[in-house]
Amino acid sequence: MVRNTVLERSKVDRKTLFLTSLCRSSLVVDTLCDRARGRDIAVTCFYFDFAAGREQAPGGILGALLKQVVGGLDKIPEDIMREFVEQKKVIGGRSLRLDQIVKMLVVATSLKRTFICIDAVDECAVRDRAKILTSLGEIIQKSPATRVFLTGRPHVRIEVETRLPGGLAAVSASPWKDDIIHYIRKRLEEDPSPDEMDENLESEIVQKIPETVSEM
Repeated sequence: MVRNTVLERSKVDRKTLFLTSLCRSSLVVDTLCDRARGRDIAVTCFYFDFAAGREQAPGGILGALLKQVVGGLDKIPEDIMREFVEQKKVIGGRSLRLDQIVKMLVVATSLKRTFICIDAVDECAVRDRAKILTSLGEIIQKSPATRVFLTGRPHVRIEVETRLPGGLAAVSASPWKDDIIHYIRKRLEEDPSPDEMDENLESEIVQKIPETVSEM
């Protein structure tokens, strides 16, 4: 049900799709990858992890997306090659600045239709999130064929709308309680230490977790 809803909304002529609430964003990404197979389309992904902290700085995130886009090209654009060569000439080498990475992403995404997917954007630090969204906004403006798919909790929606031009299609999606219970039971069946789980504990887990998730 989540998959169908998202795909229907993705047909709307908007440059950004923002999925709020709880959802397996991998369903959307998998569908995009399936549809891109055999076509001149790039799908890039980044998954935020709050625990990673500063390891997920804007330059690192956009740099990871750049590597994915460039990795799918038949030939690396001369503008990008030249920029890397120039940085290597600096003593000890130097990391690319955020504005340089954005410029390269504009060049790379202009060569083919590109989907940039970022999961759990709400878990990014506020200051970093502003830089990332502003950078994505610049890419969208300068690379018309690029589309952005974001997931996050509802409280960041206004920020996303403000910083990303081109229109926003927002979808609020959450899994059914029965789906959560089915998933939990399946994972419990795969538990490598089944002797540590009795019927009472299993019953408590199956009951409490779906209730907790539904309240988020």
